[in-house]
Amino acid sequence: MASQIRIRDVSAESSSGIMAHYRTLSLGAAAIFLLVGMAFLLFPSGVLAFFNGISQGLGLKPSVTEVPGLYLALTVGYMSTVTILAVQMARNPTSWVFPLLLAQAKAASSFFSLVFYIFSQPSFILLANFAVDGMIAAAAFAFYRKIKRMNP
Repeated sequence: MASQIRIRDVSAESSSGIMAHYRTLSLGAAAIFLLVGMAFLLFPSGVLAFFNGISQGLGLKPSVTEVPGLYLALTVGYMSTVTILAVQMARNPTSWVFPLLLAQAKAASSFFSLVFYIFSQPSFILLANFAVDGMIAAAAFAFYRKIKRMNP
């Protein structure tokens, strides 16, 4: 009797559940990251004023609305980096490196937002960034783990 060798298809396209939508989710994240980066680049004071309105409504301190060039450059550079990582996730759905890097970047952003919220300035924008980037970091880490198991 001839034995057959079966090769398991581990591509993201053939996976069940959320992995079936990995590329779409990655491109969606890239688009959102790009839009947020563009908003900070083009309207930095407007973005901060929007969050300050919410912050004051919650009884929290407003953040500064004047953004020094260095901080703006760092913010736009960071958003460009996470946009590129999300695009690479969509282009390379079997690579676990890109979701791991995105998870690390978003976890660092989340962590330091919480640190600054607690020890420096309890403003809504820091609390919101802690929560949103924390959720993105958790999702990216879950994708990393799933892809790493599928493609060791």
